[in-house]
Amino acid sequence: MPFPFPPMPRLRQFIFLLLTCLLVLSMQKGAYSQFRKAQIEPPAREAEAEEEVQAPMTADEGADKNRFYDPRNPDHATLQKGEEMRTQLPLDKRGAVDWMAALRSGAIKPRTDLTNSKPHQVLNLDIILKNTKEMPWVRFPHNSHTEWLACSNCHDSIFVPKAGANEISMEKIFRGQFCGVCHDRVAFVTHNSCERCHSVPHANSKQWW
Repeated sequence: MPFPFPPMPRLRQFIFLLLTCLLVLSMQKGAYSQFRKAQIEPPAREAEAEEEVQAPMTADEGADKNRFYDPRNPDHATLQKGEEMRTQLPLDKRGAVDWMAALRSGAIKPRTDLTNSKPHQVLNLDIILKNTKEMPWVRFPHNSHTEWLACSNCHDSIFVPKAGANEISMEKIFRGQFCGVCHDRVAFVTHNSCERCHSVPHANSKQWW
């Protein structure tokens, strides 16, 4: 394709192209000089001002003797400490408080309210959960739960009172849902006490504990 300029000697053509390039470069430099280099600074750390998100407290952590007490409280010395209380309660095989054994032995006596003016509404009804694959079926005893909890503690915010309406799984329990709202937090730890829930053998179950 022929060059668009009029014919000229090679040297003059080269000089003309060189000057044209220099002129274009100088114009670009002048245009870009109007812009300032962006100053990008990392965001200030606000971790100190924000509260740390903590995982739910486990049953073992609940025994921490300093967790619930403020040493600056003038009555700190008169408050009963966690370890002192634990010496008066039965413990399970993991060394955590066995709350059902404490209830059965009379070591604790739950109240319906501050004055204990209302009787407990104990429900003697066992629910058998059979979607457990090779594990024994789960027996959920309403009796032992309603001896110190009201129906409204669980229904309907935690469990829908309808057969098949609750998609319970061990993963969800470990994440603090369904039974995990209390178990692994205050009530017994589930992942080391399988037999306390999976207590109904069936034809395909393997009782390995």
